[in-house]
Amino acid sequence: MFKNDEYLEDLDTIFEEVKFSANSFVRLKILATLFEKPQNMKEMTDHTGLSYSSVSSNIHDMELKHMAYRENNKYYLTSSAKVKIQNILELKRVICLLNEFFNILDGHIVDVIPNESVAELYLLGKANLMESSGVDAYRTYNFIEKCLLDAESVKCIMPFYQEQFFTVLCDLISKNRDVEILVPKRDLEVFEEKSGIEYLTPFNEMDSFLLIVTDSVMILGLFMENGFFDQNRLLTSKNEESLEWANRLFKNFKKKNK
Repeated sequence: MFKNDEYLEDLDTIFEEVKFSANSFVRLKILATLFEKPQNMKEMTDHTGLSYSSVSSNIHDMELKHMAYRENNKYYLTSSAKVKIQNILELKRVICLLNEFFNILDGHIVDVIPNESVAELYLLGKANLMESSGVDAYRTYNFIEKCLLDAESVKCIMPFYQEQFFTVLCDLISKNRDVEILVPKRDLEVFEEKSGIEYLTPFNEMDSFLLIVTDSVMILGLFMENGFFDQNRLLTSKNEESLEWANRLFKNFKKKNK
């Protein structure tokens, strides 16, 4: 609960920063200009196309708010202002991401994802939403199987038993590849018996999510609110930031379920 409160407080702080920064077009232009590099008054007026009086008045307000300071005739953003702007940019990226991936988030169970990972959702900005169709109903499962076949290392959260996936995972283990698998505690014996894999790590979550992270791709799948896994939609990416996010999600989820 304490961590949840912290994240909510952080979000409230960001919203306050957005309100102060966004209620003035002039201020936004100055912030964007100084975020790129320190500038003097003439450079700011030339760069923004604003009048001297507008820049002067707003930069004064920013100084009073401890967002900017003057040194050797140039204006700089304070360290805290840079962090605030970065927070605003990250929030914008998260909002855009939520809009883009509405189909895989709406009506799905997402509150099992650790808060630490939710706070870094902006790292998935270059991820892709893969959806099956009537023409290719097994597109998502075939994609997962291919990614596993190509993997040099795998970390995965497997909330259900799927024979094709575990056959490939067994083969990877036999080739001494680095494989780590988390499975539901309630089904541990079933997984062990069917897969023949000895080293499976159990987790306690009743409803979880599918996560596969290889050396080159990340795959995220969610359960729908009716309790069934959505086998028609996956979030995938080969982007480095997305892989970092997925690896941290695996670590956070594992830590949460110790």
